[in-house]
Amino acid sequence: MSDTTSITVVKLGGTEGVDFSAICQDAAELLKAGEKLVFVHGGSAEANALGEALGTPPKFITSPSGYTSRYTDRKTLEVFLMAVNGKVNSLLTEQLQMLGINAFGLCGLDGRLLLAERKESIQSVENGKRKIIRDDYTGKIETVNDRLLWALLEMGFLPVIAPVAVSHKGEALNVDADRAAAMVASALKVETLLLLTAVPGLMERFPDESTLIKHLPQSKLPAALEMAQGRMKKKVLGAEEALQGGVGRVIIADGRVERPISNALAGNGTVIQ
Repeated sequence: MSDTTSITVVKLGGTEGVDFSAICQDAAELLKAGEKLVFVHGGSAEANALGEALGTPPKFITSPSGYTSRYTDRKTLEVFLMAVNGKVNSLLTEQLQMLGINAFGLCGLDGRLLLAERKESIQSVENGKRKIIRDDYTGKIETVNDRLLWALLEMGFLPVIAPVAVSHKGEALNVDADRAAAMVASALKVETLLLLTAVPGLMERFPDESTLIKHLPQSKLPAALEMAQGRMKKKVLGAEEALQGGVGRVIIADGRVERPISNALAGNGTVIQ
């Protein structure tokens, strides 16, 4: 539809330490220079803090394959919507507006931007025992309404997407932000997906930053998935899904530095292609 090469999808990690203001200032300069950007953000730190404050502290579950995710019953989903779609999305959009960027905050529920299959049941491993959980409001994104994103981009907006999807029945679902960013990048067929996080990239021996892996061929992703710790597993999985979806390269880079987007685009971090 349009020239996709100049679009970069940027995932802003929702963990402590990622410098949203530096990312927004960098984005303002890049947009003035004619770049097109799409933001997808997380919000786990805010959701955890709000959950604690409201007396519904977060519960995390580990799947049999070793992935950690937020247990999202209906009450937790509402807290997640307040924190991530309410606060994080609005404040990020506000920061961009203050820099003169016409940002458009939305989530995957809006206009069925992110359509996901709600998981009927999920498996959790606790103390070596498997448990089946059936009241979880999480999903796996199946389709992205790319026409909606193209319309926003062509009208000059910077889309700022919160990681909430819509189920086939219309329910709001918590989805993984890294994988949401991968799906958005694939749908728009962009050249570059940036995953900005609170570490310099993928490390061979976490947390030893001197073991940063600078280049990772796609063929080495299964080995990287084994090596990745905690949240980094989802990033490597997202990278794999993005490359399979036609994205040219994925860069996992530091969101705590000055000019984080430009720094990553210059190849600092872990470049996977």
